Amino acid sequence: MNCKILHETHGRMRVRMLLKRMTGAQADRLHYYLLSQEGVMKVTVSERTMDATILFEPDVAGARDAVVAALASFDFIKSPVDVPDHTGRELNRDFEDKLFFLVARRAVSLFILPPVLRNLVCLTKAAHYIGSGLKCLGKGRLEVPVLDATTISVSILRGNWSTAGSVMFLLDVGSLLEEWTHKKSVDDLARRMYINVDSAWVKTENAEEVLVPVSKIVPDDHVVVRTGNVIPLDGVVVAGEGAVNQASMTGESLPVRKETGAYVYAGTVLEEGELEICVKKALGSGRYDKIIHMIEESEKLKSSTEARAAHLADSLVPWSLGGSAVAWLLTRNAQRALSFLMVDFSCALKLAMPISVLSAMRECSDHHINVKGGKFLEAVSSADTIVFDKTGTLTRATPSVRKVVAFGGQDENEMLRLAACLEEHFPHSIANAVVNEAQNRGLVHEERHTKVEYVVAHGIASSINGVRALIGSYHFIFEDEKAQMPTDETDLEHFAALPDDCSLLYLALDGRLAAVICIEDPIREEAIRVVKDLHDVGFTRVVMMTGDSRKTAAAVANRLGMDEFYAEVLPEDKAAFIRREHDAGRKVVMIGDGINDSPALSEADAGVAIAAGAAIAREIADITISADDLRELIVLRRISNRLMDRIDNNYRRIMLFNGGLIALGLFGVMPPASSALYHNISTIYFSIDSMKNLL
Repeated sequence: MNCKILHETHGRMRVRMLLKRMTGAQADRLHYYLLSQEGVMKVTVSERTMDATILFEPDVAGARDAVVAALASFDFIKSPVDVPDHTGRELNRDFEDKLFFLVARRAVSLFILPPVLRNLVCLTKAAHYIGSGLKCLGKGRLEVPVLDATTISVSILRGNWSTAGSVMFLLDVGSLLEEWTHKKSVDDLARRMYINVDSAWVKTENAEEVLVPVSKIVPDDHVVVRTGNVIPLDGVVVAGEGAVNQASMTGESLPVRKETGAYVYAGTVLEEGELEICVKKALGSGRYDKIIHMIEESEKLKSSTEARAAHLADSLVPWSLGGSAVAWLLTRNAQRALSFLMVDFSCALKLAMPISVLSAMRECSDHHINVKGGKFLEAVSSADTIVFDKTGTLTRATPSVRKVVAFGGQDENEMLRLAACLEEHFPHSIANAVVNEAQNRGLVHEERHTKVEYVVAHGIASSINGVRALIGSYHFIFEDEKAQMPTDETDLEHFAALPDDCSLLYLALDGRLAAVICIEDPIREEAIRVVKDLHDVGFTRVVMMTGDSRKTAAAVANRLGMDEFYAEVLPEDKAAFIRREHDAGRKVVMIGDGINDSPALSEADAGVAIAAGAAIAREIADITISADDLRELIVLRRISNRLMDRIDNNYRRIMLFNGGLIALGLFGVMPPASSALYHNISTIYFSIDSMKNLL
């Protein structure tokens, strides 16, 4: 690809592609191609100027040469690059075009049209605002449209055509800005919610299950989905039954029962049961549009702060109208009365507050934190208690098998092979460790069992050659399933010598303990520092909850500096703890990554999922951390706190500034046209200022 380096500094390069023109699709291909190169941190491509700005790691040897080589070898057609279906580029370009034509029309009206035509255009445009005000009055409401219509009407009746035109132009700019910020936030959120499933279990004609890439699955293939897994494609249930969480698609808060003949959607999660699905739609068909519709219909984007701002804006309208009437009665001066109409608090309040929230959500996404709505940032800011699941959250999401202890004369490798065969159907950090260890040992785990039954947070049950096979926690194996302990003295010695610093996975065959798999679960390097920093940013209680033994939990909690810990807990115990905190008047943030965390994630004021965890955790959680670093929690809290500070500051500034304009107009210091101009300029200023990064 021919290109020219226009400018270069340490770790930054701006190049121009030597083309006659560049399409949006070409810009997207170049953007994602460069972003996929090792060492490249950020890329911006403009199809209008055909420029690409590349930020790369300057201290990495050969990083610059690698970027230059990538540019030299790039081809818009031949270069392999994975471009998302929706990138947001079209939305941005549409906004830029609308803004350009809006400004151009205003310029033509001011400087080219003769006064008669200019007034006619102004009158035609005013009809829209006056009509909206009359509709609002017809419904018995005194809200912002009434104030806008009154202001424009009075200006026209007094012959202030330029003032009326300026007011309508600034209202149009504000409306366009609000529409774009809302659409962009919805688009960004929809793309983050667009779950990309890599592979799925496909049932063959001879009833075997084969793991197949989703991109290779075609309509009429039969896909098997089990508890805790995401449904990869739209289809119809042909066997089995289960409860499906489809909040991301339909907005329903409760799981929906699905059985034979029911339709299921791609991206929803099977909370309970097992389904065999006949695929009806290929990957991605219509899913993005469905998510967009769901978000637009949902109230998730609205925080209570935004709702209060909108309510306050509308509630101030009668005061503005009343103040204008009182000013005229006292002074008999139309100029002073008009000051109340030209200046109101509603525009800035209704625009700056949502933009502040949406901007904070965007900034979170820059830090690999995906927030599903403004109200969850508000919840994080006001929370005083934070609860952690241990496995996969405070510990690494990639634990490993330290050793396998076999009992009753069983073969160690055979027991590991069987455990991997069962666990691979329900991916979790512990399950992945078992499957990876089997692969490392070269053990091929063919499908040897019959139907697999998953018991949330307990274990898995199946049958092998008529023998009942169980794998799971101590509670599940020995208390729920009443499996027997080994009786041989050597086995008892081995059982007593099991390590205390490992998570233990028990495997039982035909009611007797057959093996214990010891999982090393190292604590995250940053976890100790994060717990301290969480106290520093305002959390008064940091709590750990785990299904591990009390001895293991105590060791981890003491090392991390936890305020409290709870061991051997079940999913319902975590949710019950959060309910008790709510009863005590506390607000709670829950951090988890597994199927067993989903009840607590739903119960918390803000549920935060680790992206490497189970699909159902990401689906139910209000916030997802994509980066494999708990320090993003500190970033999340700081953004949330500063968002609330910015909103409070905006309230004070808007009320003070606009109140000052009204006072200046009331005492005749400032004419209405100037009041309107400064008011609208301040509205745009507050809105643009609210877009700035918080950190």
